[in-house]
Amino acid sequence: MEGGGAGRGLRQAKAEWSDGDDHERPLADRGRKDAPAAGRWLAGSGIAPDLALCSTAARCRETWKLAVGELPRRPRTVYDERLYEASLGELLALVNEVGEEVGDLVIVGHNPGVHALADALAGEAEGDLLSRMNRSGFPTAAIAVLAFTGSWKSVEHGVARLVAFWAPHAH
Repeated sequence: MEGGGAGRGLRQAKAEWSDGDDHERPLADRGRKDAPAAGRWLAGSGIAPDLALCSTAARCRETWKLAVGELPRRPRTVYDERLYEASLGELLALVNEVGEEVGDLVIVGHNPGVHALADALAGEAEGDLLSRMNRSGFPTAAIAVLAFTGSWKSVEHGVARLVAFWAPHAH
C-alpha cells in the first residue's frame, strides 16, 4: 500500500473470569458496554478499516461484533487463531501478510501482544500519547492508532507514528 496506512489495535473488552477454557471466556457486563463505545470511537476517528483481523477467542469475537455494529461500513473480517496468545513477533508476521489492497487495518486481539505491537511500532508519537498508552497498561477495549508510510510487508519496529490512543475509562 504505497502512500501509507493506519493500523488500529483493539484489545478485547473485559471478559468474565472462569475456571474453564480461557479461549471460550465470554465478555463481562462491562465489556458488553465498552465494546460498542470502542466502535463509536473508531467510527468518529475518520478512518474506516478495510480489513479486521480478529482472534478466534470468544471475547474477541464478541468485542468485534459489538464494536463493528457502530461503524458506518463493515470491513472484511478474518478470524485467525494465530492471534490468540500471539507474541510480538507473531503479530508482526501477521501484519506483514496483509495484502497491498488494504489501506487501513484493525487487529482485535489480546494483551500483552497488542500492547507490545503498538509500543514496538511507534517510533514516534504525538504529544504524550506513548507515555499515556504505556502508563495505562493498555486496558481492555483500548485502541491504539498507528500511521505509517509504505507497504504492510515493510512494517517493522519503529516505522509508525502513534496518532491516537483511547480507552473507555481513561480520563
